[in-house]
Amino acid sequence: MSRIKQITAREILNAKGMPSVETTVLLSDGKIGVASCPSGTSVGNYEASEIKDHNENHFLGQGVLKAISNVTDIIAPNLVGIDAIKQQIIDRIMIDLDGTQNKGRLGANAILSVSMAVAKAAAKSSTLPLFLYLREYVKKEDTPLKIPTPLFNILNGGMHAGGNMDFQEFIITPASSLSYPDALNMSNSIYASLRKVLETNNLSTLTGDEGGFGPKAASNKEALTFIKEAIAAKNLRLGFDVFMGLDVASSNFYRDKKYHIKDKSIAFSSTDLINYYDELSKEFQLIYLEDPMAEDDWGGWTEILHKIGQQTLIVGDDLIATNPYRLQMALDKKAVSGIIIKPNQIGTVIESLAVVEVARSAGLKVIVSHRSGETNDDFIADFAVGVSADFVKFGAPIRGERVAKYNRLLGINSQIKTLSNK
Repeated sequence: MSRIKQITAREILNAKGMPSVETTVLLSDGKIGVASCPSGTSVGNYEASEIKDHNENHFLGQGVLKAISNVTDIIAPNLVGIDAIKQQIIDRIMIDLDGTQNKGRLGANAILSVSMAVAKAAAKSSTLPLFLYLREYVKKEDTPLKIPTPLFNILNGGMHAGGNMDFQEFIITPASSLSYPDALNMSNSIYASLRKVLETNNLSTLTGDEGGFGPKAASNKEALTFIKEAIAAKNLRLGFDVFMGLDVASSNFYRDKKYHIKDKSIAFSSTDLINYYDELSKEFQLIYLEDPMAEDDWGGWTEILHKIGQQTLIVGDDLIATNPYRLQMALDKKAVSGIIIKPNQIGTVIESLAVVEVARSAGLKVIVSHRSGETNDDFIADFAVGVSADFVKFGAPIRGERVAKYNRLLGINSQIKTLSNK
């Protein structure tokens, strides 16, 4: 039995140069777990709340010293002495200490950093890789131990690239039959090919928040065309070797119950936009659409799943926000066929695992995702493998905070091979 001996926290910087909470948990057997929380840029209305200091003289009001004091002064005294493998009890204590629906008192950034650090420390104490330790908390049934198929965001738009385009993420995903190392290699080559296509068109190759290029394309459709050209230039077959997708983040251009994008001079109704997605899906082999409709446009969500859900995965992120109540609403309304899981949207490891279980039992595809304001913490890579996620979404195959996750998957891939050979 390894009990929690000490919990400390400090302020570190995330990939956007803004503060994040990093928590260290020390166990009685000397094992240590360190975890840090990311922050989102495109934040849904139904996410758990981060605590920020709002002191303009300290990191422009984005400091997290209050969240850190919540860890050290409130959370730590209530967790010291508890067996670290009691993750459900530990997370429940923090939820009760907070006492709000959205983690608004202690902060999701405070609570989750502790929750993840406890899991990491307990895994070390159990002498298990983190992905196998987390797997003990889920129903395994017939789910194989495998690396999820990666979704690479190679072209950034929306709030991730200064509003250069309306759609937020332009995604490629290799065929699921490829091994993970081969998928990583293919996507890296397409990313390099896209750079050349953009240079040929005299467009910027500067990158956005998640590592994808952020050119000012004339339209969202033109951006898709650039990726299609980049794929063809590598002699790869769109719709066979590699597929395309979008994280639209449509709430960002939804006003007065209309959708406003540069592709058309007049605003779209929900039906008009769905018909446009249908056109794009056929032309660009889109197998993935995330947040195609605004987070409260329930009629639009039901309509799009009915119209194109057979050939395209319709995924809820802002719509559901890793929230069990929102997930149940989406299931009742038959609004989605896939769900984004972001632990910092709900605030604890156990709650994240529970949402995955409900989604999987309902037949949804599970996509474990990063945030734009990531740290180098690679927890979600282990989490994704542990829960047998269908896909992972960590950004472009560059930048330290993205590569940390992709490299961890390479390590897990080797560990899985070793386990299967035993």
